Amino acid sequence: MQELTPRQIVEQLDSHIIGQTDAKRAVAVALRNRWRWKQLPDDIRREVTPKNIIMIGPTGVGKTEITRRLAFLTGAPLVKVEATKYTEVGYVGRDVESMVRDLVEAAIRLVKASQRTQMQPRAEQRVEERLLDLLLPKGDTTPSPSTEPADEGRHVRIREKFRDMLRTGGLEDRKIELRVDQRHTPVQIFSNMGMEQMDVDFQNMFEKLMPKQQQKRELTVADARKLLLEQEIEALLDRDAIHQEAITLAEQQGIIFIDEMDKICGGEEGGKSVDVSRQGVQRDLLPIVEGTTVQTRYGNVKTDHVLFIAAGAFHRARPSDLMPELQGRFPIRVELQPLTRDDFFRILTEPTSSMTRQYAAMLATDGVELNFTRDGLDAIADVAWQVNQTTQNIGARRLHTILERLLEDVSFDAPQLRGQRIDIDAAYVHDKLDAVVQTEDLSKFIL
Repeated sequence: MQELTPRQIVEQLDSHIIGQTDAKRAVAVALRNRWRWKQLPDDIRREVTPKNIIMIGPTGVGKTEITRRLAFLTGAPLVKVEATKYTEVGYVGRDVESMVRDLVEAAIRLVKASQRTQMQPRAEQRVEERLLDLLLPKGDTTPSPSTEPADEGRHVRIREKFRDMLRTGGLEDRKIELRVDQRHTPVQIFSNMGMEQMDVDFQNMFEKLMPKQQQKRELTVADARKLLLEQEIEALLDRDAIHQEAITLAEQQGIIFIDEMDKICGGEEGGKSVDVSRQGVQRDLLPIVEGTTVQTRYGNVKTDHVLFIAAGAFHRARPSDLMPELQGRFPIRVELQPLTRDDFFRILTEPTSSMTRQYAAMLATDGVELNFTRDGLDAIADVAWQVNQTTQNIGARRLHTILERLLEDVSFDAPQLRGQRIDIDAAYVHDKLDAVVQTEDLSKFIL
């Protein structure tokens, strides 16, 4: 997937996100540049750094979704953080280096999932042998030399019959006794405050020190297989190799999405502020974006080639209100446009997993067929656009509140409506929503 051309990347994003072509093109080029960077000779590659991006636009227009889909396309580790969570060193709160540690954790989850998939066939073979040992244990008494070959051959034949029954599902309900490691209840030894920079996994440390206790459990073969498979996969995983691969993945393909970037700008408020550390956050963020080495429990991580995508509404502040050094580290700036009435209609109909398809699939589980007509979709788009204009503009998220209100009665009564078809047409939409939309105070409260 990493060899997709920019045009192909935009096409993939178009199937999930409506509009915002400029932002899609910018991230597509950034992604392609990563592939180009890997093709460069070593002497030039060291000099090339990622071109970080700032997305500017109101809430609900697709900033986060574009980044999330981009990471999914590439299999890259992604961390979404809010700039407002971080504080300058010396204040209570998270330090900015913790976003890099979070990125490594995300990379480890990806690598581990990949390794688990690779190890599954081997682990399943080992589970089969363990199940056969439990179902058909060898006798404790040692046979005499004269009968040993015959007994051994008979045991092998019976074992193979049991193997065939296991593979065909004939023993799934058979009960077996299994020894299971008893998990210790996690104990909070320290408070979170001030411990983040130490980055020590105390919980795992104490688990290794505590003696393991086992208990016998009687399980069906089907349940035991799941438990044994998990144990065998964990035993096969090479944790040191996973950690090393994850660090490389985070360094070369990691994406850190920093939301609410405008909230740490000075903006027009100027002077004193309740958030006294926000300029300090920018100063602490600068070396991370420029490229530094962050210590984690898995090893040192260099951020030189991590792609940073910042986002914010920038209503009360401008990108130029950021520190000049930080501005220079985000050379690509993309403005996302507010959603129009036509955009709302397209969001309801075009994406492969559109909201209307989601609601129809949900109610289908209760045996109710939900049918959105063309005029009904037009009416929903009209209401969403109108409410966003008269109240707070929350973008596409407005559709969620409207659809929940619109389908509240159907969702509640769905078990009693099994086998029926419900048409969501313009008349239905106006009947359910007109009273709310026409009363401004009510629409602010409900929608």
